[in-house]
Amino acid sequence: MGSCHNGSMHRVAIVVQPGIRAFDLAVITEVWGPDRSRLGVPRFELRRCALDTGPIALPGGLTLVPDRGLDWLSEADLVVVPALEEPSDPTPEPVLAALREAHARGVPVAALCAGAFILAEAGLLAGRRAVTHWSLAPRLAARHPGVLVEDAPLYVEDSGLWTSAGVASGIDLCLHLVRRAHGAEAAAAIARSMVTGPFRTGEHAQYLDRPTPVADRTAEALAAVRERALRHLHEPLSVATLARWAGMSPRSFARHFLAATGTTPHRWLLGHRLDAARRLLERTDHPVPEVARRAGFASEVTFRQHFTSHVGVSPRAYRGAAAFGRSAPPKSR
Repeated sequence: MGSCHNGSMHRVAIVVQPGIRAFDLAVITEVWGPDRSRLGVPRFELRRCALDTGPIALPGGLTLVPDRGLDWLSEADLVVVPALEEPSDPTPEPVLAALREAHARGVPVAALCAGAFILAEAGLLAGRRAVTHWSLAPRLAARHPGVLVEDAPLYVEDSGLWTSAGVASGIDLCLHLVRRAHGAEAAAAIARSMVTGPFRTGEHAQYLDRPTPVADRTAEALAAVRERALRHLHEPLSVATLARWAGMSPRSFARHFLAATGTTPHRWLLGHRLDAARRLLERTDHPVPEVARRAGFASEVTFRQHFTSHVGVSPRAYRGAAAFGRSAPPKSR
């Protein structure tokens, strides 16, 4: 399992080169670039690192000026790799070598969308799980047969190497990295400022089947149930209860829920309850049993077991680390 380099991710390096996607660059810059300290978000040092420090041409007539060389990767807590517009374009060997060195030092390396091709070219993904945009998954598997390519999750981690699917899932991955290093409150504050959802697990499905009027009505019903559930997380919620809210049988509800979200109702509820518990531990002094109750867990024992299993530290240790301004590095799931 991978872990944060030192428990925090304050120094973030973007690996830039000619032909990278402007959208990926914008996502990374929007998450880690602005000073949101007034919102309780740590200040980050974000650097654009390149082989050459001259202006770089991007697709769409844009130009980027790097502000650091590749040597700055040795100072980074996190390295993020945007995709190339043409995934099969080669990346210079010194850039690949710098990525290998960063990973060897234990620094998390995250690639957005087709950035997985770059990590694979560096030899980092051999024998490891990875995702990319669903339409590129067969191409990645054919070009790099040693990579364990998946085409369903939004993002995955293997041995400190993070990869994400297409477009918006890059936002999900970046917010997830903030959350695991700096806590749920920091990630939620960034998400609010970006007007995007604060929590989508990597298990969400990349895409859904073509909508129909019936599917649209089902999707609306499921969305309404999820919103209602989030308002009542502190209450005991069973799949039968959620199904009743949706006007479906429990079996039909579970099937439609999995198709819409890529995860089961139980795992969805657990993920949001753990996220709520993180926020309570970070911003309140409630005793752990009260945190468990407010987050909707049946007992303190159940809460401690789930929290420690998913986050990697006990609730008390998590709160202690958060009090010092950063969350303990949870293990990856």
